[in-house]
Amino acid sequence: MKKVLLIISAVLLIPMLSMAQNGISSRDLQQLNTYRDSLKNLGAKFINDQDDMERKNANYQFIRTLVSALKTPNSFNYPFDSVKAISVINAPDNRFRIFTWHVMNQDGSYRFYGTVQMNTGGALKMFPLEDYSPMLKNPEDSVTDNRKWYGAQYYKIIPVKNGATPHYVLLGWKGNTVVSTKKVIETISFNRNGEPVFGAPVFVAKNKTRKRVVFEYARQASMLLRYIPDENIIVFDHLAPPDQRSEGKPETFGPDLSYDAYKLTNGKWTFTENLDMRNIATSQDQNEYLDPKKQAVKDRQQVPSKH
Repeated sequence: MKKVLLIISAVLLIPMLSMAQNGISSRDLQQLNTYRDSLKNLGAKFINDQDDMERKNANYQFIRTLVSALKTPNSFNYPFDSVKAISVINAPDNRFRIFTWHVMNQDGSYRFYGTVQMNTGGALKMFPLEDYSPMLKNPEDSVTDNRKWYGAQYYKIIPVKNGATPHYVLLGWKGNTVVSTKKVIETISFNRNGEPVFGAPVFVAKNKTRKRVVFEYARQASMLLRYIPDENIIVFDHLAPPDQRSEGKPETFGPDLSYDAYKLTNGKWTFTENLDMRNIATSQDQNEYLDPKKQAVKDRQQVPSKH
């Protein structure tokens, strides 16, 4: 019995030791755990509540709680990975991390929220992200800052250090309306003042250079958008209309079983059509955005019966 208790104690102690090594004191860790539990409850509410006002109120409380949590010393080293309603991704060089999430509006559209937290090793430095999507009439041609953000929920970050414009590429889910969904290939870099800049002229396709790439397709469809690190390519489904009458109506588009890609060459991402996926080794790093609402239903279905 003593041996079992020792094993249990050791298992419980491991996370605390890990956080201590990351500079988080036991007192701050306890406070962060309390914030985390509040964020989990509020996140579940703004994802699942049927009442529009309740979702929005929960989100406002969530924002205030998250800011308080991030003000805790060494909070950058706290993962928040059990807060399933949001996406938290760290830059591979650990320079910064991005929190993003969405709240569904009454009409079935989405508003996105987020912040960029810098790894200062000291006082909190963060840049709140304000969703400016409705005002961006030509998002693929726009360079913006954190106050005019083309909102999305990111699930992958790719560093690009070579070329004239060192940047990071973000892959994200954008939702859209009750009839269509969007995904986005975005870039983030930092200006001389250390402030984030979104969008860069690095996506080259058919004699046109885009500052970000936006895909739109039917809401009931599913679209692949994935980075293959061994090949330095971003692979995605080719989207096509179901018939000639639907040309120019992206809300009807869906995958046609062919694949296109952007390949990294000298700091630029060059478009390639009709990629032969048989010659591409699939990466183990295949995490894509999962809608928290659908994931919650899946998790409940997997809970074993008590009977």
